[in-house]
Amino acid sequence: VQLQASGGGLVQAGGSLALSCAASGLTSRRYHMGWFRQAPGQERDFVAAINRSGGDSYADSVKGRFTISRDNAKNAVYLQMNDLKPEDTAVYYCAASQNVNYRMAVNANYWGQGTLVTVSS
Repeated sequence: VQLQASGGGLVQAGGSLALSCAASGLTSRRYHMGWFRQAPGQERDFVAAINRSGGDSYADSVKGRFTISRDNAKNAVYLQMNDLKPEDTAVYYCAASQNVNYRMAVNANYWGQGTLVTVSS
């Protein structure tokens, strides 16, 4: 199983980035898919998730700015990030979970390798 995250980079505050996560070795429609992020010296925190039925949820800090989506035909999940802030700077990880508590990092079955997002002020 492999989750390949991409799309990170350097952007100015107020800008946008789109992250992608391509899954192989699993059937993504059978999993809840999510994005987490980890800043230096911090824990890995929940950002957004989309469940098997297509329902989405977000951390309060990104609500209204980030949008998660999935394409089961492509075995992929996406994160559109708008109005980025310096505090969004982190390594972003995609995850796949079959646990009902999929918003918790500890319940992820698989992790991607992470993609770095840096937002300058």
